[in-house]
Amino acid sequence: MGREGFKSGFVSIIGRPNVGKSTLLNHVLGQKIAIMSDKPQTTRNKIHGVYTTNEEQVVFIDTPGIHKPKHKLGDFMTKIAQETLNEVDIILFLINAEEGYGRGDQFILDRLQNVKSPIFLVINKIDKVHPDELLPIIEQYREKLDFAEIVPISALNGNNVNTLMEQITKYLEEGPQYYPEDQVTDHPERFVVAELIREKVLHLTHEEVPHSVAVVIDEMKRRKNGNMVDITATIVVERSSQKGILIGKQGGMLKKIGSLARQDIEHLLGSKVYLELWVKVQKDWRNRPFNLRDLGFSEDTY
Repeated sequence: MGREGFKSGFVSIIGRPNVGKSTLLNHVLGQKIAIMSDKPQTTRNKIHGVYTTNEEQVVFIDTPGIHKPKHKLGDFMTKIAQETLNEVDIILFLINAEEGYGRGDQFILDRLQNVKSPIFLVINKIDKVHPDELLPIIEQYREKLDFAEIVPISALNGNNVNTLMEQITKYLEEGPQYYPEDQVTDHPERFVVAELIREKVLHLTHEEVPHSVAVVIDEMKRRKNGNMVDITATIVVERSSQKGILIGKQGGMLKKIGSLARQDIEHLLGSKVYLELWVKVQKDWRNRPFNLRDLGFSEDTY
């Protein structure tokens, strides 16, 4: 049963790849559930982040960046992002103040023309530009779409994020509390663990291993004494050369990935973790539907 006066709703965060969607989600929730990387296309699945106070519950959906797809994985990601637009109460269209308007934004704006939900223009990375540069950016976007609200923020520093949350609350209607107050995501822990490992791969290998990488959790089991979680995971790449880079000289790179990932996973699970990583080559997995299914990208996953 909903409490009297309690508000709730679903909010989608959309935008070109790499504008700071995951950074914003993590800042609002106060902990890391969405992976962050300086590479575009890091978020592959809808991530539900849950923000709860005594007055409201906001369920955030961090979609994959809407973009023109280049392969079957891209098709799947873009389809998910566009379907989300018609399922939510508010859409946050996030743009990068540093980059300003780009062709990728037009691709998204075209898809927003027929959306009935209120759309906020959220201008991120305002700490990177002079305040005088903001007005021309706002005018340029305002000409293209009738935004319900325009909110400049810095997701990384938290500037004005409280104002954004206040505006969101204004547009929400009374509704039930969908999730317990201490739950911050509806994804199983295995999913978040896999994402944290993938984040370290992207962070440490930079250009050498592009987005042709997926992580599968083979086993995740808490020991009987409860003090340790044993995790075995496989990093899937498309080429043998990428496997070599990930393993590194005398296994050095894989050790580094494991060490950094383990710290984040221990923080997430609240216990010690023994992490074992393997690397496997599956040629051209992004274009093979059965591989996409095996790696968790099937269309009926959500």
